[in-house]
Amino acid sequence: MPIRLLNSTTLQLFLAIVCGALLGVFDPKLAVEMKPLSDGFIRVIGWLMPLMMFLLIASGVAGLQVRQRGLAGKALVYFLAMTLLSLSLGCLIADLTHPGIGTAAGASGQVPNLANALPSSPTFSWAAVTSMLTRALTQNPILQVMLAGLLTGALMARARGHRHADALRIRLEKIVELLFKGLRLILRFAPLAAFGAIAFTIGRFGPSSALPLFKFVAVMYLACGAFVLLVLMPIARASGASLWSLVIHIKDELLLVAFTGSSVAALAGLIEKMQALGCDRQLARLVLTTGYTFNLSGSNIYLITAVLFLAQMSGIELTGADLLTLLLISLATSLGSTSMAGSAFFTLIATLNLLHVVPLEGVGLLLGVERLMKCRVLTNVLGNCVACLAIARWQQGLAFDPVRRA
Repeated sequence: MPIRLLNSTTLQLFLAIVCGALLGVFDPKLAVEMKPLSDGFIRVIGWLMPLMMFLLIASGVAGLQVRQRGLAGKALVYFLAMTLLSLSLGCLIADLTHPGIGTAAGASGQVPNLANALPSSPTFSWAAVTSMLTRALTQNPILQVMLAGLLTGALMARARGHRHADALRIRLEKIVELLFKGLRLILRFAPLAAFGAIAFTIGRFGPSSALPLFKFVAVMYLACGAFVLLVLMPIARASGASLWSLVIHIKDELLLVAFTGSSVAALAGLIEKMQALGCDRQLARLVLTTGYTFNLSGSNIYLITAVLFLAQMSGIELTGADLLTLLLISLATSLGSTSMAGSAFFTLIATLNLLHVVPLEGVGLLLGVERLMKCRVLTNVLGNCVACLAIARWQQGLAFDPVRRA
């Protein structure tokens, strides 16, 4: 039993955080020297980022096109709407609660020059937003890689059925699996990176600098809860279903996701249970599978909340135009999210690379609370099940008696 506990990633992260905090309190000078542990971890993920973004988006878009073209279009419209709603709600709650306020300095100890990165005018300007997006497209290779992935996926989908196109898609999926294995191997060093980030922060800025992290976790749960109540519940009700009954119906899969941290593990069971509610087999497979890339509301909330949290810790004030720019860029980078553990953290790095506003090394702090984000993955799974009900009702006009609202 003790050996099993030591192999638990959650326990390893917890011990790393405690050890890093203790080192920061009792030996601040040595703790500050632990910073390269976090920086190196983030740098390695950054090296993999362009290839990962291209492959994930290309394979995801290619998989959207199925024989039921109308269904694919409706799913895409629904996913886009949920992405906008989740990002907007997360941005609103983070802007109202200010989770990053309460520390005297940012994670890096430096406040970047906002004027060099985003428009600084206090009033909204479409010209400023367009200028920022154009600059990001022409000067940053990451967004260019993402657009190339979208184009490649669309071309592969158009050529579906052709022998060479299908063979290429299968090879891409195999490469993605290999990269996932490599990323999982890298994520084993997350406790070491968390140790370095926490030790450096507390050693340099004192124990009070860790308090915003717990506020960040509370805000994340608040935002995810608000999304479930204000968005998913009305959609389920409009589909003729009770959200609470749906939760009971898929409770085993939700528990599996909560304890393993992987929503992929529950995919097979979710498809069967959505079919049991009357969803067409092809519809359930399409919506749930592609939703694991294009409909990750919990990950979107985490993405926007984390960016604002790090900006607030760094003392950066974002104007209305800045926030809209952040929303538009997050809408693009969220396409690279997957349900794999660590993917949201990976997408966060991609977003910060595009913005050039928040010091990238500050991301290491969030590793310390990464395993506490159960609300993120549970919101993802529940959101995809509600999407399955809503799109099935839209496509087939079904009523879901097993979960019908009383």
